[in-house]
Amino acid sequence: MTEKKEKRLLLFDIDSTLINSGGAGLAALKLASQKRLGGDENLEGIEIAGRTDSGIVRQILAKHGIEPTNENVWAFLDVYVELLELQLPKCHGHVLPGVKNLLGWIESQPHLTLGLLTGNIARGAQLKLEHYQLWKHFPFGAFADDHHDRNELGAVACRRALEHSEWEFSPSSVDIIGDTEHDIACGRAIGARTVAVATGSRSREKLAQSKPDFIFDNFAETDNVITTLGWR
Repeated sequence: MTEKKEKRLLLFDIDSTLINSGGAGLAALKLASQKRLGGDENLEGIEIAGRTDSGIVRQILAKHGIEPTNENVWAFLDVYVELLELQLPKCHGHVLPGVKNLLGWIESQPHLTLGLLTGNIARGAQLKLEHYQLWKHFPFGAFADDHHDRNELGAVACRRALEHSEWEFSPSSVDIIGDTEHDIACGRAIGARTVAVATGSRSREKLAQSKPDFIFDNFAETDNVITTLGWR
Protein backbone atom coordinates (compact mmCIF):
# COMPACT_ATOMS: atom_id res chain seq x y z
CA MET A 1 0.00 0.00 0.00
CA THR A 2 1.46 3.36 -1.06
CA GLU A 3 1.84 5.92 1.70
CA LYS A 4 -0.25 9.03 1.04
CA LYS A 5 1.94 12.12 0.78
CA GLU A 6 1.09 15.35 2.59
CA LYS A 7 -0.26 18.04 0.29
CA ARG A 8 1.77 21.23 0.58
CA LEU A 9 1.52 24.71 -0.89
CA LEU A 10 4.87 26.26 -1.84
CA LEU A 11 4.83 30.04 -2.33
CA PHE A 12 7.95 31.62 -3.82
CA ASP A 13 9.19 35.18 -3.81
CA ILE A 14 10.78 36.31 -7.12
CA ASP A 15 13.62 38.82 -6.82
CA SER A 16 16.79 37.37 -5.28
CA THR A 17 14.92 34.13 -4.57
CA LEU A 18 14.23 32.81 -8.07
CA ILE A 19 16.14 35.35 -10.19
CA ASN A 20 18.60 38.19 -10.10
CA SER A 21 17.33 40.66 -12.70
CA GLY A 22 20.68 42.42 -12.96
CA GLY A 23 19.17 45.57 -11.49
CA ALA A 24 16.38 45.89 -14.07
CA GLY A 25 13.70 46.59 -11.48
CA LEU A 26 15.73 49.23 -9.67
CA ALA A 27 16.70 50.90 -12.96
CA ALA A 28 13.04 51.01 -14.01
CA LEU A 29 12.03 52.51 -10.66
CA LYS A 30 14.67 55.22 -10.94
CA LEU A 31 13.72 56.08 -14.51
CA ALA A 32 10.01 56.08 -13.65
CA SER A 33 10.74 58.43 -10.73
CA GLN A 34 12.60 60.77 -13.04
CA LYS A 35 9.90 60.62 -15.72
CA ARG A 36 6.97 61.08 -13.35
CA LEU A 37 8.47 63.32 -10.68
CA GLY A 38 11.56 64.95 -12.19
CA GLY A 39 14.81 65.26 -10.26
CA ASP A 40 17.90 63.08 -10.27
CA GLU A 41 16.44 59.57 -9.80
CA ASN A 42 17.65 59.57 -6.19
CA LEU A 43 15.99 56.75 -4.24
CA GLU A 44 18.09 57.28 -1.10
CA GLY A 45 16.09 56.41 1.99
CA ILE A 46 13.63 54.21 0.09
CA GLU A 47 13.52 50.62 1.36
CA ILE A 48 13.18 48.27 -1.60
CA ALA A 49 14.32 44.72 -0.73
CA GLY A 50 11.38 42.64 0.46
CA ARG A 51 8.86 45.47 -0.01
CA THR A 52 5.96 45.48 -2.44
CA ASP A 53 6.08 47.57 -5.61
CA SER A 54 3.04 49.53 -4.48
CA GLY A 55 4.60 50.05 -1.05
CA ILE A 56 7.85 51.26 -2.62
CA VAL A 57 5.97 53.74 -4.81
CA ARG A 58 4.10 55.01 -1.76
CA GLN A 59 7.49 55.73 -0.15
CA ILE A 60 8.75 57.51 -3.28
CA LEU A 61 5.64 59.68 -3.55
CA ALA A 62 5.77 60.56 0.14
CA LYS A 63 9.43 61.56 -0.23
CA HIS A 64 8.36 64.00 -2.97
CA GLY A 65 5.46 65.34 -0.90
CA ILE A 66 2.84 63.73 -3.14
CA GLU A 67 -0.21 62.07 -1.63
CA PRO A 68 0.00 58.30 -2.25
CA THR A 69 -3.52 57.92 -3.60
CA ASN A 70 -4.36 54.81 -5.63
CA GLU A 71 -4.50 57.00 -8.73
CA ASN A 72 -1.00 58.40 -8.12
CA VAL A 73 0.47 55.00 -7.21
CA TRP A 74 -0.88 53.26 -10.30
CA ALA A 75 0.02 56.09 -12.65
CA PHE A 76 3.63 55.64 -11.46
CA LEU A 77 3.45 51.85 -11.74
CA ASP A 78 2.12 52.04 -15.31
CA VAL A 79 5.27 53.95 -16.28
CA TYR A 80 7.44 51.57 -14.26
CA VAL A 81 6.12 48.51 -16.12
CA GLU A 82 6.76 50.11 -19.51
CA LEU A 83 10.34 50.86 -18.48
CA LEU A 84 10.87 47.45 -16.87
CA GLU A 85 10.10 45.75 -20.17
CA LEU A 86 12.81 47.87 -21.81
CA GLN A 87 15.35 47.37 -19.03
CA LEU A 88 15.18 43.56 -18.68
CA PRO A 89 17.02 42.80 -21.96
CA LYS A 90 19.66 45.45 -21.17
CA CYS A 91 20.58 44.08 -17.75
CA HIS A 92 22.72 41.01 -17.23
CA GLY A 93 20.57 39.01 -14.86
CA HIS A 94 20.25 35.27 -14.32
CA VAL A 95 18.21 32.50 -12.76
CA LEU A 96 19.63 31.69 -9.33
CA PRO A 97 21.46 28.41 -8.61
CA GLY A 98 19.31 25.29 -8.54
CA VAL A 99 16.04 27.10 -9.23
CA LYS A 100 15.24 25.52 -12.60
CA ASN A 101 15.87 22.01 -11.30
CA LEU A 102 13.90 22.67 -8.13
CA LEU A 103 10.85 24.06 -9.94
CA GLY A 104 10.92 21.26 -12.49
CA TRP A 105 10.98 18.65 -9.73
CA ILE A 106 8.17 20.34 -7.77
CA GLU A 107 5.96 20.40 -10.85
CA SER A 108 6.36 16.63 -11.21
CA GLN A 109 4.97 16.03 -7.72
CA PRO A 110 1.15 15.88 -7.60
CA HIS A 111 1.07 16.44 -3.83
CA LEU A 112 2.84 19.81 -4.17
CA THR A 113 1.16 23.01 -5.37
CA LEU A 114 3.36 25.81 -6.67
CA GLY A 115 2.52 29.51 -6.52
CA LEU A 116 3.99 32.98 -6.14
CA LEU A 117 3.94 35.33 -3.20
CA THR A 118 5.77 38.41 -4.38
CA GLY A 119 6.09 42.12 -3.87
CA ASN A 120 5.96 42.59 -7.63
CA ILE A 121 2.77 43.73 -9.27
CA ALA A 122 1.40 40.97 -11.50
CA ARG A 123 2.49 42.62 -14.76
CA GLY A 124 6.03 43.10 -13.45
CA ALA A 125 6.18 39.52 -12.15
CA GLN A 126 5.12 38.17 -15.52
CA LEU A 127 7.64 40.31 -17.42
CA LYS A 128 10.51 39.20 -15.19
CA LEU A 129 9.65 35.51 -15.13
CA GLU A 130 8.83 35.31 -18.83
CA HIS A 131 12.21 36.89 -19.56
CA TYR A 132 13.88 34.06 -17.65
CA GLN A 133 11.47 31.34 -18.90
CA LEU A 134 10.04 30.67 -15.43
CA TRP A 135 6.51 32.12 -15.69
CA LYS A 136 5.14 28.81 -17.02
CA HIS A 137 5.73 27.17 -13.63
CA PHE A 138 3.34 29.43 -11.71
CA PRO A 139 -0.41 29.13 -12.37
CA PHE A 140 -1.37 31.66 -9.68
CA GLY A 141 0.04 33.98 -7.05
CA ALA A 142 -0.45 36.94 -4.74
CA PHE A 143 0.99 40.25 -5.90
CA ALA A 144 1.39 43.90 -4.92
CA ASP A 145 -1.82 44.57 -6.88
CA ASP A 146 -3.62 42.77 -4.06
CA HIS A 147 -2.21 44.82 -1.17
CA HIS A 148 0.72 47.13 -0.48
CA ASP A 149 1.42 45.32 2.82
CA ARG A 150 3.25 42.05 2.17
CA ASN A 151 1.85 40.53 5.37
CA GLU A 152 -1.63 40.63 3.81
CA LEU A 153 -0.58 38.57 0.79
CA GLY A 154 -0.33 35.14 2.41
CA ALA A 155 -4.08 34.90 2.90
CA VAL A 156 -4.64 36.04 -0.70
CA ALA A 157 -2.29 33.35 -2.03
CA CYS A 158 -4.04 30.66 0.02
CA ARG A 159 -7.43 31.69 -1.39
CA ARG A 160 -6.06 31.50 -4.93
CA ALA A 161 -4.51 28.11 -4.18
CA LEU A 162 -7.94 26.85 -3.11
CA GLU A 163 -9.50 28.16 -6.33
CA HIS A 164 -6.73 26.58 -8.39
CA SER A 165 -6.39 23.20 -6.69
CA GLU A 166 -9.75 22.82 -4.94
CA TRP A 167 -7.79 21.99 -1.79
CA GLU A 168 -7.83 24.10 1.36
CA PHE A 169 -4.31 24.24 2.75
CA SER A 170 -3.93 24.62 6.50
CA PRO A 171 -1.27 27.16 7.57
CA SER A 172 1.03 24.35 8.70
CA SER A 173 0.99 22.89 5.17
CA VAL A 174 2.17 26.16 3.54
CA ASP A 175 5.81 27.07 2.92
CA ILE A 176 6.70 30.69 2.18
CA ILE A 177 10.10 30.98 0.54
CA GLY A 178 12.06 34.23 0.24
CA ASP A 179 15.31 36.10 0.79
CA THR A 180 14.47 38.81 3.34
CA GLU A 181 13.10 39.20 6.84
CA HIS A 182 9.92 40.55 5.26
CA ASP A 183 9.24 37.17 3.63
CA ILE A 184 9.73 35.50 7.00
CA ALA A 185 7.35 37.94 8.68
CA CYS A 186 4.81 37.38 5.91
CA GLY A 187 4.89 33.64 6.50
CA ARG A 188 4.62 34.07 10.23
CA ALA A 189 1.57 36.32 9.76
CA ILE A 190 -0.46 33.33 8.55
CA GLY A 191 1.28 30.64 10.61
CA ALA A 192 3.13 29.12 7.64
CA ARG A 193 6.56 27.50 7.64
CA THR A 194 9.23 29.96 6.58
CA VAL A 195 12.13 29.12 4.28
CA ALA A 196 14.88 31.72 3.89
CA VAL A 197 17.54 31.70 1.18
CA ALA A 198 20.64 33.89 1.39
CA THR A 199 20.83 34.75 -2.32
CA GLY A 200 19.84 38.38 -1.88
CA SER A 201 21.16 41.33 0.08
CA ARG A 202 20.63 39.62 3.46
CA SER A 203 23.37 37.33 4.73
CA ARG A 204 22.63 33.98 6.33
CA GLU A 205 23.45 35.56 9.72
CA LYS A 206 21.07 38.47 9.12
CA LEU A 207 18.26 36.11 8.08
CA ALA A 208 18.87 33.93 11.13
CA GLN A 209 17.99 36.88 13.37
CA SER A 210 14.37 36.59 12.15
CA LYS A 211 14.30 32.89 13.10
CA PRO A 212 12.99 31.27 9.92
CA ASP A 213 12.19 27.56 10.13
CA PHE A 214 14.87 26.79 7.53
CA ILE A 215 17.79 28.68 5.96
CA PHE A 216 19.74 27.75 2.82
CA ASP A 217 22.72 29.50 1.26
CA ASN A 218 21.13 28.79 -2.13
CA PHE A 219 19.18 26.04 -3.89
CA ALA A 220 22.16 24.60 -5.80
CA GLU A 221 22.04 21.33 -3.86
CA THR A 222 18.49 20.67 -4.94
CA ASP A 223 18.22 17.16 -3.55
CA ASN A 224 19.35 18.35 -0.11
CA VAL A 225 16.76 21.17 -0.16
CA ILE A 226 13.97 18.74 -1.06
CA THR A 227 14.98 16.26 1.62
CA THR A 228 15.51 18.86 4.34
CA LEU A 229 12.08 20.38 3.71
CA GLY A 230 10.36 16.98 3.60
CA TRP A 231 8.81 17.61 0.19
CA ARG A 232 9.26 14.04 -1.10
